[in-house]
Amino acid sequence: MNELASTPLKSNAEAGMTHRFVETNGIRMHIAEQGAGPLVLLLHGFPESWYSWRHQMRALADGGYRAVAPDMRGYGQTDRPSDVRDYTHLHFAGDVIGLLDALGEERAVVVGHDWGAPVAWNTALFRPDRVRGVVGLSVPYTPRGPVSMLTAMRTAIGEGFYMVFFQEPGVAEAELERDVRATMRRFLYTASGDAPALSGAARDDGSFLDAMIDPATLPVWLTEADLDYYAAEFTRTGFTGGLNWYRTIDLSWELMAPWQEAVVTPPALYIVGDRDLVFQFPGMDQLIPALPAFIPNLTRTVVLPGCGHWTQQERPEEVNAALLKFLGGLNGA
Repeated sequence: MNELASTPLKSNAEAGMTHRFVETNGIRMHIAEQGAGPLVLLLHGFPESWYSWRHQMRALADGGYRAVAPDMRGYGQTDRPSDVRDYTHLHFAGDVIGLLDALGEERAVVVGHDWGAPVAWNTALFRPDRVRGVVGLSVPYTPRGPVSMLTAMRTAIGEGFYMVFFQEPGVAEAELERDVRATMRRFLYTASGDAPALSGAARDDGSFLDAMIDPATLPVWLTEADLDYYAAEFTRTGFTGGLNWYRTIDLSWELMAPWQEAVVTPPALYIVGDRDLVFQFPGMDQLIPALPAFIPNLTRTVVLPGCGHWTQQERPEEVNAALLKFLGGLNGA
């Protein structure tokens, strides 16, 4: 519990939150919690933490919901298993179901951003009995294809694609951990809607961060205090836990063979920025319009003009409004 003292609250938006640890799926998980009512789980992506949902917690609590945002497996104050094979999508979905049990809840709405979005989609796919509704930010539900996503993107974009760069243990860590604050500043700015278009590829010399922009000033949605929080967390933990999510893409694809051609049945919402790199991935122009075929109860797709990758941080008001509208439609379900 002493770890909590090393990461103090950073903004007024966090007033009223509580922090604690729960046991789930064999790991110790740190959660932030606020409000009472139907449960809404908020799952972050890379390279983030529960803190990326700071603008949603109070809005959900004020709307009559119990908002819970964990540090995901490998991140922050949650356990970071050393075996890369402990980072598959089956593990992540197991963490979510175990979290529901630890919270004493039978069902929840599961909301995910970036890598948290596939966790949300797959939890809804695997356990629709425990999911009242599912929301994906940035990353749409992607049905299992004939090859893994890593193989498909390597073929389409090449060896310089960032997911390929992340594969070799120690290589990405050496670059990302050299100056953690500068890494986070470059990541958060360059993938945002405030920056020029992001290619997702490393430079020809193999460097990754040098292909990103170090801004002279932070965008309005990101404060120095926000950057302080992220930098302190990743300075303490390193990036290996988060990078291990990328290193199990092929293994997760193999393990998900039983769900080939399965559909996500709970009510769903998808939110994406039109300047998000994911929105511009090869094939997304075909996948996103076709989502109702794979998510028959998709209520709507929201495309936010000018928004980049950090959806709920860049456009908190629009995301909160969309979430509350979606949740309101589920009341009684």
